[in-house]
Amino acid sequence: MDNEIKKWMEQAEEDLNTAKYNLDGEKIGAGVFFLQQSSEKALKAVYIKKFEDLLKTHDLVLLAKKLKAPDEIIEFCKELTPAYQYARYPDVPKIENINFPKLIKYSEEILKWAKKTI
Repeated sequence: MDNEIKKWMEQAEEDLNTAKYNLDGEKIGAGVFFLQQSSEKALKAVYIKKFEDLLKTHDLVLLAKKLKAPDEIIEFCKELTPAYQYARYPDVPKIENINFPKLIKYSEEILKWAKKTI
């Protein structure tokens, strides 16, 4: 099981790096998508550690709540989800003035919490 958790965390780190790369290159949709993916994979690593099972969902808030994550982590998840939906689906209203440095920080904090929790 530890090897599986390690793989999820490694992919979470890779997705965070991919997000930053895309945002630096002004590929906003891809960047925001990978921020969400990074956070999702980190939360799933914790979920696997805690429950020895994988919860198949893209809902960061649901994952964080099931993990009894701190309120701050849940709030970060609430911020990342709408940006992710905006980036992935053409029928979701576009969000103006997205604070990308803030979203990067949120994703980094989720990863940091996941590493500490594992």
